[in-house]
Amino acid sequence: MRSLLAVLNVLGSLLMLFALYFLLPLLTALIYREPEVRAFVIGGFATAGIGLLLRIITHRHRTELKQRDGYLLVTLSWLSVAAVATIPLMYEIRGLSFTDAFFETMSGLSTTGSTVLAGLSELPNSVNLWRHALHWLGGMGIIVLAVAILPLLGVGGMQMYRAETPGPVKDSKLTPRITETAKLLWLVYAGMTAACVASLWAAGMTLFDAICHAFSVMALGGFSTHDNSIAFFNSPQIEFVLMIFMMLACINFATHFLALRRGNLSVYKRDPEARLTWTLILVSIVGISLYLRLTDTHRDGLEALRHGAFAVVTMATTTGFVSDDFGAWPLFAPMWLLFLSCITCSTGSTGGGIKMFRTLVLAKQSLREMFTLVHPQAVAPLKIASLVVPNRVVYSVLAFIFLYFMTIVVLTLALLISGLDFTSSLTAVIASINNAGPGLGVVGPATNYAALSDLQTWICTLAMFLGRIEIFTLLVLFTPAFWRK
Repeated sequence: MRSLLAVLNVLGSLLMLFALYFLLPLLTALIYREPEVRAFVIGGFATAGIGLLLRIITHRHRTELKQRDGYLLVTLSWLSVAAVATIPLMYEIRGLSFTDAFFETMSGLSTTGSTVLAGLSELPNSVNLWRHALHWLGGMGIIVLAVAILPLLGVGGMQMYRAETPGPVKDSKLTPRITETAKLLWLVYAGMTAACVASLWAAGMTLFDAICHAFSVMALGGFSTHDNSIAFFNSPQIEFVLMIFMMLACINFATHFLALRRGNLSVYKRDPEARLTWTLILVSIVGISLYLRLTDTHRDGLEALRHGAFAVVTMATTTGFVSDDFGAWPLFAPMWLLFLSCITCSTGSTGGGIKMFRTLVLAKQSLREMFTLVHPQAVAPLKIASLVVPNRVVYSVLAFIFLYFMTIVVLTLALLISGLDFTSSLTAVIASINNAGPGLGVVGPATNYAALSDLQTWICTLAMFLGRIEIFTLLVLFTPAFWRK
């Protein structure tokens, strides 16, 4: 109980910090002289009030968190922030239920990019910016952001960083202090976002659209300011810029930092995830483009290359932008795109799915098992980039992948029981748990998730949440061992 109160104390601080984030859409409403100012004022004060109340109630239990407390804090933080972020949406969008509003904010924070809203072009600029700002914040994780600030409040950050950050990044710091690590990662993230804004603006977007889509692309989320997504602009230049930044954002941001600090691009060559990620994407671009041309889906070779390349990059990086309705393509193509969303992104990036590191470990472990069947007495360590991967990491990866696929099965069956057809059920869960956005069927790239019932919407929301916090963080809370002293 004392540990829970300590977590709630830190959660109060996080909510008070998040209340400041409402200033971004508030200033936007003032600039464009929109009446939505009131909605963001109410949302900001309500969030700050809840945070302050939690701080007051639990002020006697303020203490250093233990490592396992980080898992509870991450879970409560994502749920709480998503909940309070619904306030301006429900205030301004008439008839929007809490279910749909929570789906929208969770989609934003989890960088999924699925939406239940229509008429995006007619939404107030402040509301549109709020949606995209949630993407940008969720991209690197609100907990990692807090790691750089909470030490000032007397609360350690390492426990939260380890709970929030997936894969091998957990055990490697760029600097000796976790606070400095978080700050440097955010500096790289913000710098690349600024470069993306400038590039999109130069490519032909308005400044407002450039800011919104830069927030989306750096978080590898698929929110857009228009119902037709990127197809609205019908611009090869804009699509090319987006592809470049999606390819960058799907790589470990620690790798970007090291490349910038050393001024040497060979850092990317030495990163096994980066090499395989970019190679897989480029090979898939060639294959899908040829497939579209040979099946006469696009009779013009350049059009096949343009739309094939964009679809491969946007889905492989789990972004979910749409330049062409790939749901209408021959079935192999969209299924391959969904498969890419499962495995392509690097650890330490803002993308979703299994991640390339785990894919590498799983593939090499399979080869190692076959080798030991033939040579049972041999010692065969598993290596990635000449480094031995400890068996505990291998077992952790195998456990994660098992839970990943079991989660897909269970949630797909839940959607089937609810009455949704098989194609829509399976692809909605895969797209949601990979934080990729569009699926097929009634949730395809030409539509959105508005057609789902409330139950189906909550199932997809759960899938997005599990995908963003990587399953273990939530499921460990339901184990008896977690609650034992």
